[in-house]
Amino acid sequence: MFKRQKNLSLNLKILNLFFISPFLLSIPFFFYVGNVKAGLEFQWDQDSIYKKLKWFQKESKKNIRNTTYFFLRPNDRKNNLIKIDLAIPKSFKSTLKQKNIKFCKVEIGGFEGRTKCLENVPSDIEILSEESSLKKIIIYPYSPIPFSKDNYAIVLKAVNPRRSGLYQFHSFGQPAGKTALSYLGSWTIVID
Repeated sequence: MFKRQKNLSLNLKILNLFFISPFLLSIPFFFYVGNVKAGLEFQWDQDSIYKKLKWFQKESKKNIRNTTYFFLRPNDRKNNLIKIDLAIPKSFKSTLKQKNIKFCKVEIGGFEGRTKCLENVPSDIEILSEESSLKKIIIYPYSPIPFSKDNYAIVLKAVNPRRSGLYQFHSFGQPAGKTALSYLGSWTIVID
């Protein structure tokens, strides 16, 4: 009788193991929520004079080293440009170094390829910090950027800010033969 009771309790334990273990193993999957990438970009004041420009970043997490490409496509440039200004928002708190900024002719990636610089455009790069804590990157190419079918990009390698959010960068260009800067467009990047 003792042996029969022992077999019955062993059978019940095995039966409980078969019924309960799949449930216990599936619990972590119920609580896992992956990163959801939204297909929507928020741009301030859509109906005004702001023009949305294309951009690409390799890493969107906060406080991580990142490479961001700010594209200037042919339809974004109306003239030959001799100077390009990139206005960085004051809430984008990251250390910028001149050696980590470059201006290049770029191949915009997509389904079949990745985004990469084809050739560096020789230029002088200057970083200005104003009293209002607004930073500005000024790019002086050695020869004017032609109005052609080539894509260009300002490549910024920096550590993402500690605060997540939306950061809007503005671009201004000085056409050849003119003294005033004209608005090229804005990029709104996302830091998670």
